[in-house]
Amino acid sequence: MDELKTLSQVKGYEVTSDRQLYSAQHDEILAGATTDIYFIRTMEILEHMNLAHTEVVAEIFARKPGMLAGVQEVFNILADKNVEIWSLKEGETFEPKETIIRIKGSYDEFGKFETVILGCLASSSAWATAARECKEACNGKQLLCFGARHVHPAVAPVMERAALVGGADNASCILGAKLFGKEPSGTVPHAAFLIAGDTVAVAKAYDESMPVSDPRIILIDTFKDEAEEAVRVAEFLGDKLYGIRLDTPSERGGVTPALVEEVKARLCKAGFPHVKIIVSGGLYPEKIRQLAQAGVDSFGVGSYISGAHPIDMTMDIKEVNGKPIAKRGRIPGIIDNPKLIKVK
Repeated sequence: MDELKTLSQVKGYEVTSDRQLYSAQHDEILAGATTDIYFIRTMEILEHMNLAHTEVVAEIFARKPGMLAGVQEVFNILADKNVEIWSLKEGETFEPKETIIRIKGSYDEFGKFETVILGCLASSSAWATAARECKEACNGKQLLCFGARHVHPAVAPVMERAALVGGADNASCILGAKLFGKEPSGTVPHAAFLIAGDTVAVAKAYDESMPVSDPRIILIDTFKDEAEEAVRVAEFLGDKLYGIRLDTPSERGGVTPALVEEVKARLCKAGFPHVKIIVSGGLYPEKIRQLAQAGVDSFGVGSYISGAHPIDMTMDIKEVNGKPIAKRGRIPGIIDNPKLIKVK
């Protein structure tokens, strides 16, 4: 797809009626089809004034603190543009109003991509920040991201990769995990148990059909009391059982510290102290801290990470032709940040 540079090109850009998904394709994003129309209008006005090639320095800052993610996509978007870029490292924390990225070059090289760049940073940084909050609450225990089901599939891998940047140990989304160089992690959903009709029957089939290298982790809250099912599965699989997963729905009170303590105690009394306890379902940092103290070994977090509110990002022009400038309310000129590293 040709890069959109004029209003007439936008007018002639057609979306086919047989499009199966509404998400943007990579070539559409790189062509500028997901930018705000006013940036195309701006370019036409500046071209009319012979100012489109003006050299500027633009800086990006966030409105609140967080952890930076999405920068590699920004670099990729601008890879073939004649610009210089300074940036914080991905995974580095930032404070409000701190310059996180600086771009220098002719305005027509990157100006229309402001919408795209800010969107990449705003969403990914929010997801990474939420994952970091959860990881800190885990107190050294394992964190898995299970958030793909809560967002559009086009952005699910972006979200889960950002969660890994934020400190998650792994992710369930296949593409999200692989983009970060990991193999996806996950057990078995309630569907398998409901279809089979018995937890131990699924545990048996799991053990018989899954690779030996896969840890045997069995969901035990589908049919019966969680503590009872945990012991039943442990007695069947014995030393082969790595862990049990609790995902008790909110309709039954959810997973509580008391439930975790009971399940753990009954497993120990039955002779299975080695069995790990994994929990999922509506988790957030404070609840993670409580459950970690109760004895949970691993946490699967979805909606707290996927539902993180985007961190408001702003791009300001701070120099024009080498002269400091800024809109009212902002300080003219570039803002020094020794953490910035030249990347292009």
